[in-house]
This record gives sequence, C-alpha cells and structure tokens, in this order.
Amino acid sequence: MSEVRGRQRGGPGYQPVSAGQLEPDSSTGSAEPFAGSARPLRSRPSADRPGTAASADAPAARTGPLDPAGDPTGSSRLRLARLARGLSQQELAAVTGVSRQAVAAVEAGRFDPSLRVALALSRALGLAVEDLFGPGPAPVALDAVPIGRPSPEGRVALARVGERLVALPLAGDRAMQAGFVAGGGVLSGRVGAAGPDGSASAHGCWAVRPTAPLRPTLVVAGCDPALPLLAGPLGALDPPVSLAWWPCSSRDALELVTAGLVHAGGFHFALDEEVGAGPVAPAVRGLAASGGLVVGLASWAEGFGVRDGLEAPSGPAEVAERGLRLVNREAGSEARALLDRAFRRDGVDPAAVPGGDSAAGGHLLVAASLAARLGDVGITTEPAAHAYGLGFVPLAEERSLLAISGTLLETAEVRALLRVLAAPGIRAQLGAIPGYAGLEACGSVVGGMAASA
Repeated sequence: MSEVRGRQRGGPGYQPVSAGQLEPDSSTGSAEPFAGSARPLRSRPSADRPGTAASADAPAARTGPLDPAGDPTGSSRLRLARLARGLSQQELAAVTGVSRQAVAAVEAGRFDPSLRVALALSRALGLAVEDLFGPGPAPVALDAVPIGRPSPEGRVALARVGERLVALPLAGDRAMQAGFVAGGGVLSGRVGAAGPDGSASAHGCWAVRPTAPLRPTLVVAGCDPALPLLAGPLGALDPPVSLAWWPCSSRDALELVTAGLVHAGGFHFALDEEVGAGPVAPAVRGLAASGGLVVGLASWAEGFGVRDGLEAPSGPAEVAERGLRLVNREAGSEARALLDRAFRRDGVDPAAVPGGDSAAGGHLLVAASLAARLGDVGITTEPAAHAYGLGFVPLAEERSLLAISGTLLETAEVRALLRVLAAPGIRAQLGAIPGYAGLEACGSVVGGMAASA
C-alpha cells in the first residue's frame, strides 16, 4: 500500500464569503419564478465609492444607530436603493438637486441628511422617507444572476463580477467549510431560470435582499480545495478583497468564466495533454477567442485514494477484478474523464464498476467518503488522499491552472488575484500541503493558449 501520512481532517475547503438569502417578494407578493436577463449595474469610479471626502455643503455629521450588518441604517439602504435602480451617485445627485459629495457622504454613513435632502432622495428613489431613513432594516432587493439552483433556505453568496451582481447558492456541499458559510443575502421571491440542471446556461435573475454590505469580492470557481487559501492574502491587501469560492468541475468552471459570471475558473489536465484538450476543450477555445488569460497554480498527482486497511490495487483492472466499490466524481469533471480513460485502456467498462455512477462534488469529498468507509477506492488527488490518511495509487500527473476572462482583466478583483499569486505567501501555503508540486509556476502566465485551443 502507498505510504499513509498524517490524518489531517478537512471539509471541502474554506469559504470566507459574503452571502445572502432569498425571501418572498415584498414588492409583488409573488413567489413565481421569472426568466430575464441581468440588469447591468454601473461601474463606479473610486470617487463614487463610500469613503469619498465630502464637500463643504455635505449634511450634518451622523450620530445615528447602526444596522445589523454594521452600516448606518439609512446609509446602507440609500446605497442599495440607488444600485437597485441602476443609478450612479452623480445621476442620483442630478435628479435630487444635491451635490454628489452629499450623496456620497450619506452613503458612507458619516452624515445625516437634512429633511429637504431626505425627501428629495426618497422621491427620486420611489420610497417613503420612513422606509429609506427610518429605524429598522428595510433592504431593497437587487437583481443578481444565479450560478446554480437555490438552496431550500435560499441563502446565497453575493458578489459583483464586472458589471453584474452574481448569486452563488449555498446548498449541499457548497454550504460547508468546517461549519456553515456566512450568508450575505436572502432571495426575495423572484427566482429566474438557470437551466434545468442549474448550469451556467440560460441565466435569469434572482431578486436578492442583501443582509450584509457588498464588498469587493473575488469569485473563483473550480474543484481545487486549495483555492480557499487565497482568502488570507486577499484579505491582507489594502484595500482588502473577500473571496467567494464556487466548487465545481473544471468544465463548469471554464463555462462560468466564459459567461462572465466568475472572475477566475480553476481547471486541471494531465501533463501529457495540451491545455485545450479533454472535456474543457470547448470552453478553452472560447476563452482564447476572447483574449483570456491562463495563469499557473500548481501540479499534483491524480489517482485512486484507497481506504485505510485495504490492500492498494495495482490499477483500474484490479479494481474491477476485485469488485472494489468506487467513489466517483461528477460527469464533466477532469477526474472522472481521466478515470474513464484509464478503465477503457484496461478493457473495463466504467459503468460496470460498483459505485461507478456515484458523483462526489470534489476531491476532498471523495477522500472524506473513503475515510468514512462509504467506498473502497475513489478518484481523487494525492493532497486530498494525504489529508484523510488514505493510501494513494497515482494514475496521472495533473497541472492546475486558473483561467481569467479577457473582459475582467482590469477589474480590481482580478488585479488583486494576480498580485497575490505573484507573492511568495500563497506558494508557501501550497508547499506546506503534502502532494502539491510545481509551485515555481504559481502566478506565471501560460503561453500559447490560443494556439493550443
């Protein structure tokens, strides 16, 4: 049996995210789903953000209470109401006849508006002044494009990706770290179509009522459980950037990048293949055509994790001969495609292997299932196998990369990602996890993507 290392336990990954939840639509009283496209949210220059210095004609200093999210009640509601109507601070100022600095000062929570200004803002936004500046929370629902199916309780992670607000449902495995993931909003009743399988195609909009302030958040999709390690370095930047991780297969991650719904997508492939080969090929071609960027992360071995106490099989043929029960990955994942190829090379029908139709949603989940003796062997990575004290039989060396859409390269979140990947901190974190290798390529731009695609 392969060497068994320390039994470090872990969930599918750490997910420090700003999230939310879905609720009945207070504006329509209806919970009927609707299909539609995302309402574009205007990008704002730095001077349009809370924290901008106010002019001399700004309102009086604020001394009011804070809402449960930590922002002044009126200020957070004013900003949310403005964003919900697609207005910049300058546009709202022009409509109400006040200065943009005054709007910025109220949104930043530094000043209370005068009665005249409060009435003007309320009329412009179509709200009663009591609803906008009165006591008690009254957040306004925002249109957000969903990535998957809603969870039963409606919690979502909420982040801005380019011009759009994106909702990442906190359901199933994606709601876990070592505990529950903090939410940043709730659904407000209107649930748009996201395709019958919750995929990235045919996106509609959800109305999401934020329960926490929207902050700069890097949204990364992919199956590498090391992706949440980005949260620490991102949070240490000035200004800090939060991280939202969407666990999914390599193919789905690249489709989300192509759709512009995540800032970066992690994918991996065997070292003896080209970047544009395998199940990710169509998405890589689309990314190359849009001027996207591929950045190195690490490499690892992928193969069979073997539960404790079981003699390790020599390869796929022996797994089938011994009737070992398999813990598989979901269809469309590189791990499953690799295993299918290995079985067929040995003349084995993957569908005939016990457990071949199982579909664990990530490398660590496969390892956790084996540690719980829910299977005998499973397709996973060497770092995941070591984390759960499993044996490991390598099938291929894999290279892990991050893909970034060309339309998002200049966003603050992507710039923060590239800055973190180029620093030694993330390489030190990866190097401390047994099984990660190739760290000299972390943060380096992979050349020849367009040609290989």
